[in-house]
Amino acid sequence: MVFSMVMSCSPHICLPRSRMVMQKTIRCSASVSTASESIQFDLKNYWTTLIRDINQKLDEAVPVKYPNQIYEAMRYSVLAKGAKRSPPIMCVAACELFGGNRLAAFPTACALEMVHAASLIHDDLPCMDDDPTRRGLPANHTVFGVDMAILAGDALFPLGFQHIVSHTPSDLVPEDRILRVITEIARAVGSTGMAAGQFLDLEGGPNAVDSVQEKKYGEMGECSAVCGGLLAGASDEEIQHLRRYGRAVGVLYRVVDDILEAKETEDKSEGKKKKGKSYVSLYGIEKAKKVAEDLRAQAKRELDGLEKYGDKVIPLYSFVDYAADRGFSLHN
Repeated sequence: MVFSMVMSCSPHICLPRSRMVMQKTIRCSASVSTASESIQFDLKNYWTTLIRDINQKLDEAVPVKYPNQIYEAMRYSVLAKGAKRSPPIMCVAACELFGGNRLAAFPTACALEMVHAASLIHDDLPCMDDDPTRRGLPANHTVFGVDMAILAGDALFPLGFQHIVSHTPSDLVPEDRILRVITEIARAVGSTGMAAGQFLDLEGGPNAVDSVQEKKYGEMGECSAVCGGLLAGASDEEIQHLRRYGRAVGVLYRVVDDILEAKETEDKSEGKKKKGKSYVSLYGIEKAKKVAEDLRAQAKRELDGLEKYGDKVIPLYSFVDYAADRGFSLHN
């Protein structure tokens, strides 16, 4: 069973579709007619509804208390306007795919956003990517200083683990699954995961671009999808499908971001060259588009292995096309 969401392409980029047989079509906000059934799925509504729920829970999870400056810096990044909440929403969608309750997934989803925010805080530091802005706003260290930014990132990592343990309903998720989730997140952010990606971005040669993209960006997508499956009790084989799917989507999202940013810079004929290793900076926009097309096809092939779950897999299929096409804005 292969799906493709039909949505208007971004005015900046339109990736060619991979050459595969399309048996079903998912529309972003309209019913879909096929030979045997009609599917109604509104990705934008699904996504924005979950964003509201997750934002509320994050607001409750990171209150301002002593030491105030650290918590204010933590909240600045965790609750930042414009955040798409991709990691937590992928986690919830994967959990629901296998029959899990989203209430069981919310604590882990919030933890993933805390970890994601922490990694962005540290990535933006002058000693790392040296980026003074994030999502069009001043970066954490620009507002609070490098010292508070480091502390805020350091504090968010363990807070995420604590939140999973203290808030996951024990009647919905057995303890052994919670331990596997914590282990998965620790693996993803550690010295062989995202930290390794940042190291290679700083120190690796041009040939390190594949490893940089997979470790720095693919790990978060992989971890998010896998955690959702673990919470719902997915089998080992199903977890492997989610692992490869999430990694492909995570890298796809970054590659398309790089393409859009490069085209915007071209249009303006100016702009500071972004630090870091990307397919665009090394090979150009056209090669990067081919990489993105291949990643889209790879992610969908992994979901084909979960076809027995029927319509429940539609959100995960639709995330792939959104990552590639950016067919709508989540904040308008």
